[in-house]
Amino acid sequence: MAADAWTAERLFETFFRPIYPPDLRESDSALVSARSIDANPAGNPRFTSELDDIATVFARMAPSVLGRELVLDRTDASVHRLAAALDRETRDALLAQSKPGDPNAPLVAFVIHGAVYVGASIVQSHGGAWGVRRPLWESVVTLESRAGKGDLSPFAWWLKSLADAEIDRGGLGTRYRTHVERVTARPEDLPPIVQERIDRRLPPLKVVRYDMLHKWLVTHLPEMRDLGRDFPSAEQLDDIGFLSLEFLLLAGGRLLLMHGRGKSGLHLLWLDHAGFSHALFFPADPGTPHSVTLDGDKLVVRFEHDKVPIEHELLYWG
Repeated sequence: MAADAWTAERLFETFFRPIYPPDLRESDSALVSARSIDANPAGNPRFTSELDDIATVFARMAPSVLGRELVLDRTDASVHRLAAALDRETRDALLAQSKPGDPNAPLVAFVIHGAVYVGASIVQSHGGAWGVRRPLWESVVTLESRAGKGDLSPFAWWLKSLADAEIDRGGLGTRYRTHVERVTARPEDLPPIVQERIDRRLPPLKVVRYDMLHKWLVTHLPEMRDLGRDFPSAEQLDDIGFLSLEFLLLAGGRLLLMHGRGKSGLHLLWLDHAGFSHALFFPADPGTPHSVTLDGDKLVVRFEHDKVPIEHELLYWG
């Protein structure tokens, strides 16, 4: 990456670190420590009230900064609307208006308030709890789910999403979907693809073309009537270069997982009653086997990368 590229680290060091308290500006270890220490151990409601007020101000002011109308009501959909509006043109305009070291720089104010808004959305929509940090915009949101308990850092998400590597890819929305929506999802509440709950054995598809996949579905899973609007096109399927596809019915027949090796790695694609939902990709060595097995609420994915065996665990709904 070019030396003058905007990375998350460069954004932080240029515009944000200069406005931190002196002890955090001058010491990396002090900054790391501050990010892990509860700055409100007594549970003073003043801090969470202040965070709530910041999120409210952001929801009111963000449309004028972005130059478009947005409904920011702390729902999941509102975070994705916001993420879609964070394009390169908007970021570059904020950069052009901002002076390094200025605590009132437009970029600084927008990111700080926006990070709090995303945190407040997790609190409102998914029962997260604020973990107050110093300074306040470093605050995390603790979220409990079947994936476990973890601290989410919306401020770090914003910096990464504004970096050159992600600014054109909607990184904020991707992180929110992965770390909030996916882990709190309830696939058992989805309408079923198949009605019976018995184990239906699904044979692999040895020749992966769009027409062959449709024939496979008609033969083995006729209930799956539509692959969905966002399923890979025939051209995209050919470009992936699947060697074969294997299939798993999950959540009592409410999810269909397709998985297989492509030209450059291992692909997992989830479909629900409406068709394609989402996908994951793992770089993997060509010509080596893989396996995907169900273990309770987890999928265990095994493959090789750079000749090293990899075992990856994830929730079965991805």
